[in-house]
Amino acid sequence: MKVKNIIERVMSSVFFFCGMVSIAAVLLITIYMVLAGLPAILKVGPIEFFFGTVWKSTASDPKFGILPFILTSIWGTLGAVLIGVPIGVCTAIFLAKLAPPNLAAVVHPAVELLAGIPSVVYGLIGMMVLVPGVMNFFELKSGSTLLTAILVLAIMILPGIISVSETSLRAVPREYEEASLGLGATWIETVCKVSVPAARSGIAAGIVLGVGRAIGEAMAIMMVAGNVANMPGIFKSVRFLTTAVASEMGYAADGSLQKQALFSIGLILFLFIMLINLLLNHFLKKGEATK
Repeated sequence: MKVKNIIERVMSSVFFFCGMVSIAAVLLITIYMVLAGLPAILKVGPIEFFFGTVWKSTASDPKFGILPFILTSIWGTLGAVLIGVPIGVCTAIFLAKLAPPNLAAVVHPAVELLAGIPSVVYGLIGMMVLVPGVMNFFELKSGSTLLTAILVLAIMILPGIISVSETSLRAVPREYEEASLGLGATWIETVCKVSVPAARSGIAAGIVLGVGRAIGEAMAIMMVAGNVANMPGIFKSVRFLTTAVASEMGYAADGSLQKQALFSIGLILFLFIMLINLLLNHFLKKGEATK
């Protein structure tokens, strides 16, 4: 018994230490991003920085307005979510509750393979297939547009949403579904009204994972969106917050206002992710309280 107690105490200490390391990492990242991102906002001015529509970081009279980047990231992420989330959740429901075992055994590895494809490969396929396709279908001068970026992002967020949502759906106790069937509900009604609500928190976690990837993606978007600092338009070449950082950080001089402004953009991205998590947790808790 003494050895067992010692092992339990050691493992409890290890788990506690790992939890504290995770919390400390988040706090340190937050502190660093705030300290690195605030100086440029204060120097440029919050109104000009957040609501300015011109970004010319290397001009003789530099401008650091990031409103086009913010709106592009919001619309791009929203478009990807509107396309990717319904497809991802429905695919997860199909794999977890409706698909024949043989078919599920084929589709599931394909989803995992999709998750392992590097971002640059998505971007390359988008350049070779989607960019010409959008250009020809809509008769545009260039297919490197916000629409193309949305389509690429929608495909990229699918694996995370499907994987997490499927795991949550499979974890729903079988007794819940048997009780629903025993009361006369059909299998589809049981899945939609019992299984999916019971797995709601896991599905929401998958959606957050997908949104996080959509907001944080840079390489693939840089290859298909045109990387031009325009105000967003569905058929216009645009630049996201992430691509603004990725395209300029390599040559920005240390200590320059340009580099500080890029860190400020990173701070905005960080705050976006935190805000999305807080809002989603709020709605989930509100939904559970009304049950």
